[in-house]
Amino acid sequence: MTKAASAAAKDLAAAGVGGVHLAWADNNGIPRSRIVPIAGLADAASRGVGATSLFAVFDSHDAITYGHPGLATPSGDVRLVPVIERLRRLAGQPALAWAPVRQVAADGSPWPYCQRSVLEAQVAEGARRGLEFRAGYELEFAVAPAGSADVVSAPGHPGPAYSPHALVGLDGFVVALLHDFAANGLRIGQLHAEYGVAQLELSLAATDPLAAADDQLLARQTIHAAAHAHGLVVSFAPLIGLDAAGNGWHLHTSVRRKGRNLLAGEGVPAGDGAGYLAGLLRDLPALTAVTAPSVPSTLRLRPGFFAGAYAFWGVENREAPLRYVPGSALLGDGHANVELKTSDASANPYLALAAVLAAGMAGIEDSPALPEPIGEDPGGWSEGERETRGVRRLPADTAEQDAALLASPRIAGVLGDELLGAFRAVRAADAAWAAERSTGEIVAAHLWRY
Repeated sequence: MTKAASAAAKDLAAAGVGGVHLAWADNNGIPRSRIVPIAGLADAASRGVGATSLFAVFDSHDAITYGHPGLATPSGDVRLVPVIERLRRLAGQPALAWAPVRQVAADGSPWPYCQRSVLEAQVAEGARRGLEFRAGYELEFAVAPAGSADVVSAPGHPGPAYSPHALVGLDGFVVALLHDFAANGLRIGQLHAEYGVAQLELSLAATDPLAAADDQLLARQTIHAAAHAHGLVVSFAPLIGLDAAGNGWHLHTSVRRKGRNLLAGEGVPAGDGAGYLAGLLRDLPALTAVTAPSVPSTLRLRPGFFAGAYAFWGVENREAPLRYVPGSALLGDGHANVELKTSDASANPYLALAAVLAAGMAGIEDSPALPEPIGEDPGGWSEGERETRGVRRLPADTAEQDAALLASPRIAGVLGDELLGAFRAVRAADAAWAAERSTGEIVAAHLWRY
């Protein structure tokens, strides 16, 4: 790996690159990085770069909580080791390159708080079972002129939703996104003006889970840089205003065995595909605690906003937190997948995917019953109707999410005792911070965090 890093560094230096972002995401989904000079890349690939172990217990407001016994003092160091095969020159920041990192202990041994390693373990477990996964993100974000205090009062485009006219004023930004994504090795399925205030959405092509999580982080860096170059700022926050549609980062997954998509079926999945979907549904409350974990996340999950407030699944039902997308004669069986809507930028992408894969594999293993799909919005039903259909509200605050997480040994077990403890401590710190503030203050404080 050192030889590959040396060769890459030589080529990048010749192209004018001066440094490399070594990037990861913390337990709040917030990207963090250390820049090393290009001449230091090979050494970083061999020995890593030092960082405090306390990044695992940073909360969403950059406060450090000592509430987790494993990281209860300011002492400790980890090494950030770049994944050289994922090294990219940044098209929008041409003097810099970017690479995701693994976090290892100071002696080079595995560190239990490394989120990327958690996902690597789930991918390896899938391979052991003869399963191969594909994953891709849809990213929603809002745009505002640089220097804006918020998006609602200073929208970056006037709408209407899904209109080409809405993006005329953002033409340079849109073209830069298309160019920079391609140059950075990111494939976009589509890009458009979305439903929310000044909202855009782009979809990343499905790939293997590790690449999908890496791509999500690289996509953020790419979008932020393109926005800055065009006098804009972007918000990936789960909620940009109390009455506005939120930003979901919808997570699409599918599972294959010997090349066959297990989610393919005649309108609905069957067999192991049904087990995969049933596993996600069974653990949906605990999953949501990982995939939409922030205080604004719980505020976003409201009925009628295509956010997925209730635990159910549906075929192409955009109000469902689990939307089954079937294949067709036009698209082929390979297109069949499950979209998780209760997912946003406050989730660590590696942990989110690891939890989804674990829940799905557990469903394949023990085949829980899959209820009938729902084609309506249960938010319009009476409590009695929801009770009859077995449809319950997803956790509505941090305490409910924490209880759901602890109640699922499958999802809690994915994180492991150490990382679970750090994750819960961070969520508790966020909840304590929010308890002293209004919902408006909460939304404003998270607007530019991701």
